[in-house]
Amino acid sequence: MRAAMKRIVDFFAALAALAVLWPVLAGLALLVRMKLGSPVLFRQTRPGLGEELFDLYKFRTMTDDRDPNGNLLPDAQRMTKLGAFLRSTSLDELPSLLNVLKGDLSLVGPRPLLPQYLPLYNERQRRRHNVRPGITGWAQVNGRNAVDWEERFALDIWYVENRSLILDIKIILMTLSKVFRREGISAEGEATMAPFTGTPPADR
Repeated sequence: MRAAMKRIVDFFAALAALAVLWPVLAGLALLVRMKLGSPVLFRQTRPGLGEELFDLYKFRTMTDDRDPNGNLLPDAQRMTKLGAFLRSTSLDELPSLLNVLKGDLSLVGPRPLLPQYLPLYNERQRRRHNVRPGITGWAQVNGRNAVDWEERFALDIWYVENRSLILDIKIILMTLSKVFRREGISAEGEATMAPFTGTPPADR
């Protein structure tokens, strides 16, 4: 699919979704405000197309609890029941539709990861930034956080090399199925997924 056509589809699909879902967004924002306080939206810098940095928007799912030294506690200790529900249903991702409108994200593409991972990628893994990142992607419908990093990157690169409108539609439909079944929410023993520490030299 041509990048310009995909951008047009993304924009109008996100606009339509926001028009339909705004009552849900407003209700969730109020719920997060009551249960977790401000800010309602979680903003985090992520690398996008061409490794350009942008602010990703999601609903807040964790507290800001810290240890005596002022460091944030592990994710598992800061995750709330409301946050776990929002993550398991992917409702925390709805504000990311604003990123799609802005052009930071596509509806479908490799999920944007943390900027500190950029120096750890090998040349093949870096190809995930040849396309806009997505709210959902091939890795998300084939294991999400339950697959290891090497498999996740392999799935991302497969998408980059095989992307098409038909594949995007398939991924969106598979995403809806995964959300209803709440599969692959976290890696074993983790609240979300263990940090990426780089590919061993022998595997590069």
